[in-house]
Amino acid sequence: MAALREQAKPGEVVHKHYHGSGEVLGVPMRATFDTTKTFTTMEFAEIERLLDESSYEGRLAGFCVLDFKARAKKTADDERQAAYELYLRRHEAIDTWDMVDRAAPHVVGRYLLTRKRDPLFKLARTTDPLRRRTAITAPLYFARFGTSADLADLFAIAELLLDDTDPVVSKPVGIALKYAGVLDEPALRSFLDQHASAMQRPTLRYATEKLK
Repeated sequence: MAALREQAKPGEVVHKHYHGSGEVLGVPMRATFDTTKTFTTMEFAEIERLLDESSYEGRLAGFCVLDFKARAKKTADDERQAAYELYLRRHEAIDTWDMVDRAAPHVVGRYLLTRKRDPLFKLARTTDPLRRRTAITAPLYFARFGTSADLADLFAIAELLLDDTDPVVSKPVGIALKYAGVLDEPALRSFLDQHASAMQRPTLRYATEKLK
């Protein structure tokens, strides 16, 4: 936190996208990422202390450290599991979409790539839009690093969320579908043939961005 505060520019950097109730220190986004990258070996108990921070940047830093841990090739399987479990257990610390987008694909999606995806379906059925965002953002990992067979759950979760009018959810549904189409365009076209007429307009726009 001291390292973050050294980078803060209160009043100059305001993070207009943040609508949570936490304090905004005014740390530039790039400085947050560069600073937290130097703390990748931080113990999980210390990451949890970051997630207890009232400031937006403090909690974002915690999720950034989890993300960097999950991305590192040398991270052991038990550490990946611990990162995954910490993310889900402390989901209430997430009060803005960029915390989800930063960590969910590699922390949650990577862990579940070879496991049952029931936790994602559970998240998709919650009343919390940020948990629903995790449900559809984590499978971006399947679309980037999995196979066509791994997309079945991505499409199933997207179908569950097609009626979701919250932009925190509808936009990432479209983005997830777009990248599913990069991996398997026929599968995306088949999904659109069935559901395009019922999709939110922003969702459909994002989903078809890469189609010719």
